[in-house]
Amino acid sequence: MKVEQLTCTIGAQLHDVSLADAAKDDSLFAEIKTLLLRHKVLFLHDQDITRADHVNFARRFGELEDHPVAGSDPDYPGLVRIYRSDARQNYENSYHTDASWRECPPMGCVLRCIECPPVGGDTIWVNMVAAYENLPDDIKQRISGLRAKHSIEHSFGAAMTPEKRAELAAQYPMVEHPVVRTHPETGEKLIYLCGFSTHFVNFHTPENVRYGQDKTPGASHLLNYLISQASIPEFQVRFRWRPNSVAIWDNRCTQHYAVQDYWPATRKMERAAIIGDKPF
Repeated sequence: MKVEQLTCTIGAQLHDVSLADAAKDDSLFAEIKTLLLRHKVLFLHDQDITRADHVNFARRFGELEDHPVAGSDPDYPGLVRIYRSDARQNYENSYHTDASWRECPPMGCVLRCIECPPVGGDTIWVNMVAAYENLPDDIKQRISGLRAKHSIEHSFGAAMTPEKRAELAAQYPMVEHPVVRTHPETGEKLIYLCGFSTHFVNFHTPENVRYGQDKTPGASHLLNYLISQASIPEFQVRFRWRPNSVAIWDNRCTQHYAVQDYWPATRKMERAAIIGDKPF
């Protein structure tokens, strides 16, 4: 296996390796996992593997989870089909960490391209550890200890009827996570806010709020500032798909953005998300 680093901050491409083999080879899988922790996202081309191979490899990291809206392949629970042929289906073209609206968001994901446009449809990944490390010291001090709510209701639920949206919110109520998360394996600190984040829950304290302008506007400005760090190119890597390309990412310390510039072409992806732990 050859490893090609793609940027100074995030991402590496693996050559001369099959994920079908890695699913059965302990030492090869361990090497890939070590590389994932180092580079945050790994890319492979020419992975002509079966859905069973895809699922078996992802399960080496842990058990898989379903998605309440996207749905799974009927024969392979946990293998979510993200098939896009309508430009209005635009849930992925924002910087986000997958399912941060869960109490225990996914540890990581393995995404395989089934069909992609001839041009366009790239995906961007962001190193949120680097985003945190490059914050000014006064901002780091200010957000230490802050916590925020994350919600599926205002994203996937927005286009639903009020009744369906209420059902979704009841099934997946808002959750609270630290604004600065500690990676459970590397110990790195990172910004843990994204498009699913709605508001801080412990901002209104004497240290932060003196007047009305400090309260809601002040919190909103800080929240938007922190969320905007994902859009800085120096923290990013951009990947061009082709059929049988695969991306493996650490969902605990990255965000991603699926560029939706390919309509009326079709983009079909299949994703296995690995159950994670509670952020701290």
